[in-house]
Amino acid sequence: MNVFRILGDLSHLLAMILLLGKICRSKCCTGISGKSQILFALVFTTRYLDLFTNFISIYNTVMKVVFLLCAYVTVYMIYGKFRKTFDSENDTFRLEFLLVPVIGLSFLENYSFTPLEILWTFSIYLESVAILPQLFMISKTGEAETITTHYLFFLGLYRALYLANWIRRYQTENFYDQIAVVSGVVQTIFYCDFFYLYVTKVLKGKKLSLPMPI
Repeated sequence: MNVFRILGDLSHLLAMILLLGKICRSKCCTGISGKSQILFALVFTTRYLDLFTNFISIYNTVMKVVFLLCAYVTVYMIYGKFRKTFDSENDTFRLEFLLVPVIGLSFLENYSFTPLEILWTFSIYLESVAILPQLFMISKTGEAETITTHYLFFLGLYRALYLANWIRRYQTENFYDQIAVVSGVVQTIFYCDFFYLYVTKVLKGKKLSLPMPI
């Protein structure tokens, strides 16, 4: 395991902690897409089904458990404890537009036609588009709170670091996972515009705003 993998995991974990911290401190879920959080919870659930059958390392097991807990606690906060503050009127992205093609692609393009492998493949494809409801919500409202932009930045950084991890693994181990790499590239592309706005506005103390859709 190389440094890019570790930094990627830490960036991912920091993103989730920032989001949970924001919800707990403000007791409010405004500006957060519950639909994106449901998709991320589904991603972790289908990817980590091997948690009880395939032990890799203590680090790997602990990270899986932490990600699962963070994902489901976040969903509970949005749809349970602080549901009255959830902005359902703007969280309107239709999940079937993502789930249907992802499910179909998982059956068509995978490494082995077995339940666990198809579910793992599904999780990889779904993660690449799971942030779209959140980005759609920001474009619909026209702006995002600073803490939400920090969350998105570290989430995007996690994917960029994983791309570096895969390049490093190819150089040192001759390992190449086409499904994970292509999906990771697609996911990183979705963050490109956001990265630009984050650097040019948020880091300069300005509030991130996007043009309202017509």
